[in-house]
Amino acid sequence: MKFVFADSMDYVDPNFDFIKDQTAATRKPYWDDQYPHEILGYAPYDGILVSRAIVGDHRFPGKYTEAQSMRFRRVGARKFLRLDGPKYADMMLMGDCGAFSYSAMSAPPYTPEDTVEFYADGGFTHGCSIDHIIFEFDPTVTGMDGGSDAAHDRFDITLELAEKFLRASRGLGKSFTPIGVVQGWSPDSMADAAHRLLAMGYRYLAVGGLVPLKTEAIHQAVAAVDAVVRCKPDARMHLLGFAKADAISQFCRYRVASFDTTSPLIRAFKDARRNYYLRDGSRSICYYTAIRIPQAHENNALKRQVKSGRLSQENLARMEASALTALRDYSKGRLNLDAVLDAVVDYARPVYWSPREEEQALDRRMDTLREQYRNTLDARPWERCRCSVCAASGVEVIVFRGSNRNKRRGIHNMGVFREHLREQLAS
Repeated sequence: MKFVFADSMDYVDPNFDFIKDQTAATRKPYWDDQYPHEILGYAPYDGILVSRAIVGDHRFPGKYTEAQSMRFRRVGARKFLRLDGPKYADMMLMGDCGAFSYSAMSAPPYTPEDTVEFYADGGFTHGCSIDHIIFEFDPTVTGMDGGSDAAHDRFDITLELAEKFLRASRGLGKSFTPIGVVQGWSPDSMADAAHRLLAMGYRYLAVGGLVPLKTEAIHQAVAAVDAVVRCKPDARMHLLGFAKADAISQFCRYRVASFDTTSPLIRAFKDARRNYYLRDGSRSICYYTAIRIPQAHENNALKRQVKSGRLSQENLARMEASALTALRDYSKGRLNLDAVLDAVVDYARPVYWSPREEEQALDRRMDTLREQYRNTLDARPWERCRCSVCAASGVEVIVFRGSNRNKRRGIHNMGVFREHLREQLAS
């Protein structure tokens, strides 16, 4: 089972100055920055997925600048992502259309023909058909019952575009693998879609619409598609946007050849507690809470309190500096655990303060946060990791603050997750 990372320009500045909290004045974004496989020195994934909606074009703006989008199409995905070295020659490069980006539209903004052109320009090894995401899921209905009119329309649109895409993709040759996307509002409707896609000639199916579903519902959807896929000995599945990456070993029972996720990276700065991964002796992953020390002059919650007169910018700046200094001194053995906890929690209090919350409730929240931070700081996990990110960043990798720290932590997490996944699949 291959772990495919869904990239969204997730690179970092290798020369970022943590003390000054700034990049060099001469830095050129993208050109001087490093992707995860560059900063780690190895690829923490088996492939990369690039969504057409992220790259963008004149019809549908993406995350890339116009110059980046033009270069991507000119040099191809492998060179743009700096995966053109010999050790990455066999890496899976997968494309999709980014259905979430246009989910509010009545129909996808792309055609099968221009999607094939995008995959050809990018030099992708695999490419998904154009789908229109269905957000509904009801495991209680049978056959083609249930589902709103919109869900049935999106079901038909997805299959119609898949058939046209498969025909158009034949011009890309045998080095390209077309992937038919399954959408549905129930296990049976997804099984029906899978059956139709296999009848068209697809042998690689991507199960879509999984992002908002809970693990049990994902099992129901994947099991239904799996039952159809097993009717063809050469057919296999990809799980699109698999947000429950920690539970991937549960899906080994199905004929899943690959899945894409950003979960290990995203958790570094979007999860409330599980921000830093570390493998322990029992072959599982331990999770640690990153220490939140936001920039006083950029944090919206703090800026609102300064504007209202509740806090002064000078005091916040002093508390911020005290928290950062205490954390660095602790990492060097110059400060004890309780002293650093005092500094970081004192600064956290105004960050978490709300006019709608009583002080007693805030006190309880700070007590909980202090224990989470105590667990992280007492364990000193950044010292136990041997990856290049932690070796170069030290305690800064555990600080929840700005993209260069947060994405470094996420890249570290991907390395831990990839090692854990390989061990799980081997057992």
